[in-house]
Amino acid sequence: MKILVLPKPIEGVSREELLQHAAAEIQAVWKLYAQGICREFYTRANEPGRVVLMFESASVEGAKEALATLPFAQLHLIDFDLIPLAPFTGLSSLFRVASEGRAG
Repeated sequence: MKILVLPKPIEGVSREELLQHAAAEIQAVWKLYAQGICREFYTRANEPGRVVLMFESASVEGAKEALATLPFAQLHLIDFDLIPLAPFTGLSSLFRVASEGRAG
């Protein structure tokens, strides 16, 4: 299952505090990448410096367990919104309509 991970700083945590642990956080994310859990990572174009991760996990719970290994999470500096993704099947109705139109 693909899971979109949107990290969000916990209210009251300063950028300086995050930066103190940034090197360890980056190494931990790289470890998840090497394990095939974190498949992609991006920075948000509309919020430079904010990261977006794409996880591959059997479940949202599995992704939460992987995220719990990150230093920012262990130090309670950051929280995450996890959004499970599924294939979009809405286009199939367009193909049905197109094939019905040709049948006549």
